[in-house]
Amino acid sequence: MEILWVLMALVMLGFVLLQISRRRRGAVGLVPPGHPDAADPANYGFAREEELDVRMPGPDQDLLDVLDLVQRTQDYRGAQQLLAGTEAKGERRWQRVQAFAGAASLELRQRPGGVEEAPGGQWLRVWRAEAPKDAGGAAVHAEFLVQQAWRTATPGTDDFRIIMEEAKAACGEAALLAPGDPVPYIVELSVARGLGYPRQEFEQLWLKILDRAPNHMGAHLAALQYWCEKWHGSRDLAYSFAEAAAARAPQGSLLAAMPLFAVFEHLPEVNLVSGFYQSEVVTKAVHGALHAVHSARPDDPMQAHVRHLLIFFLVRSERWAEAMNQLTVIDGHVGALPWTLSADPAAEFAVYRALAVAGYEANGGSPATLPH
Repeated sequence: MEILWVLMALVMLGFVLLQISRRRRGAVGLVPPGHPDAADPANYGFAREEELDVRMPGPDQDLLDVLDLVQRTQDYRGAQQLLAGTEAKGERRWQRVQAFAGAASLELRQRPGGVEEAPGGQWLRVWRAEAPKDAGGAAVHAEFLVQQAWRTATPGTDDFRIIMEEAKAACGEAALLAPGDPVPYIVELSVARGLGYPRQEFEQLWLKILDRAPNHMGAHLAALQYWCEKWHGSRDLAYSFAEAAAARAPQGSLLAAMPLFAVFEHLPEVNLVSGFYQSEVVTKAVHGALHAVHSARPDDPMQAHVRHLLIFFLVRSERWAEAMNQLTVIDGHVGALPWTLSADPAAEFAVYRALAVAGYEANGGSPATLPH
């Protein structure tokens, strides 16, 4: 046993020495703010950490205005009108449903209610009571239940299953109110993962989505979770799903970035291979994602999701200039993977942003040389 521990220590030491050797020239590291060697992201016009918006991956001013109005007045009608005017099969409707549900869930957590205080998120309850046939309200309610299950209960417990079963029924009601709308079925993808749908049942659900919105990026990202090793699939199944989506992606579709998300979901917990982020599988996935964002519509709301993940991989790959190019597009919002996996998404994003700036400047870059 002692020999095993010695061997493990030698492997770790070798890894550290290799990293030091690789970085002897142009070394990049974090130093305290104010240090003379510190690279300042503010020189590039980036937002301060405390100004970063953790609610969304990218800008949606209409949504922010309506969210502020609904939470300030507790009147749901602004949310109802916004969803009614949002394209049913588009990515933005799905994002807005998630945002309204998340806002209600967060309100409830902050104000659970009591004898003299109404619980938070009361506007959603009123919405469902006063407009039971409204498809938007039904979809938000279903997503609210899903988020409540993940936030308040542990998968596998009775409490979790009870909430998820209620969410499944709510998805069915929402689907009946809007037969052509893919959103209720996209919400159900999370239910399928939580309840562990058998593979055949999951595939039937997926076919319903493909019939309504075959190129929906948000739906593909939700379905990918089911096929991941940590849930009900494997690394190979997840990679196959992502690569198939990328292969059939039409011109201008962000589905070409799906393999990068599959790689992210199966990152090794301990990486002892120094060149992992320069490996063929990572490089190929990064190139696919870069091609996707360069060819997609500028107003595609899913672009921000891809760009945020690209920043993670480009910084890890020490591709500083390319990371900076992505930062100039999406800086200011951090409500996306991988930052949302952290307890403090803004701080996590700020670390990677600082590394990108430091690496860029260590290799001769400056605010003057960065294209905008």
